[in-house]
Parts: sequence; structure tokens; C-alpha cells
Amino acid sequence: MFSGRTETARLALKHGLPLMVGLPENADSGALMVYGPSRTDLSRRAAGFVDRILKGAKPADLPIEQATKFELVINLRTAKALGLTIPPSLLVRADRVIE
Repeated sequence: MFSGRTETARLALKHGLPLMVGLPENADSGALMVYGPSRTDLSRRAAGFVDRILKGAKPADLPIEQATKFELVINLRTAKALGLTIPPSLLVRADRVIE
């Protein structure tokens, strides 16, 4: 899905389908919206796990964690192409808006 994100977004737009996905890169490729875990936050947390393992912790003993920070990205260019109006109340909640 990642390698074909531009083609997927193009096909969705061609067929008038709003595409919502979980990776921020997909919004830049033309998806209407992205809502998913913050990749920056996940990377920072992964670095903490690596640090603990390098200090001798056993990977099997480390807790499983869920993402705690999520990002919302809205692509207004795609919304316009689909003839959609995004409510202002949703736009103010977005972490990033592509115009």
C-alpha cells in the first residue's frame, strides 16, 4: 500500500471516492484525510526500547505499548477536487492542513 500510495489516491479521486488512510505521507500523495499514530512519537518511543535493550533488558520482558499520540492531516486540494466542504470545526482540530 505504501509504495502504491500515489496511484491509490489517484484512482480514488478518479472514481470520486474519498480516501482516508493512516500514514501521513498518503495525504501528500492525494488522500483526503489521514488519521493515525504520530510517526515521530513512535520513533522516539522505539529509541527508548533500543536504549533499554542495549543496557541489558530482555526484549521479551519489555511491555507492549499502544500509540498515545495521533495526527490528523486534511488535504483541502483533494476535498475541492471531490466537491467536498470540510467543516471548520474539523479543520481547527487538524494537526496539518494541505491547501
